[in-house]
Amino acid sequence: MASEFQRKKVGGVFRAMDVDGDGRLTQADFQALAHRWSALAGPAGPERLTSVMTGWWPVLRAASGGDAGVSLDQVLSVVDVLGDMTDAVTGTADAMFEAIDLNGDGLISRAEYGALIETWNGAPSVTDDIFPRLDLDGDGHLSREEFRLHWTEFWAGDDPDAPGSYVFGAPPE
Repeated sequence: MASEFQRKKVGGVFRAMDVDGDGRLTQADFQALAHRWSALAGPAGPERLTSVMTGWWPVLRAASGGDAGVSLDQVLSVVDVLGDMTDAVTGTADAMFEAIDLNGDGLISRAEYGALIETWNGAPSVTDDIFPRLDLDGDGHLSREEFRLHWTEFWAGDDPDAPGSYVFGAPPE
């Protein structure tokens, strides 16, 4: 059962993914999100990223009992079991990392992280206060390992103080 904090943080991501704002995720929402990402995709290339993004649609659709749309509660039921799906979560983190690493140097810079948030939300967002929270070693970049940790903390964690709770920007109040 999702905590109130999980509901808020995942709800923020859900709203960003719900392109038409109808309160349900559909295959068209996933395709629109994949299209936004493919326009940005770094060395990962748009095909891999699109495949990873749209690959989550059947998982969520199964949680909805095959309905055409998936509610936030149904997404949260999948989030509840992500701790047991570490390979899938890490695979998604790696694809996202490669997409965000626009210059292919194996690191995510502050500017590249800003592009992540803007692309995910579909609008510019201020990330100046968030990036230092994610940069665990203070070197000015996120390594693949840092990003994997944060991605997993976000999707499979429930700690409002964990840096990964901020991987998609500040959680909604």
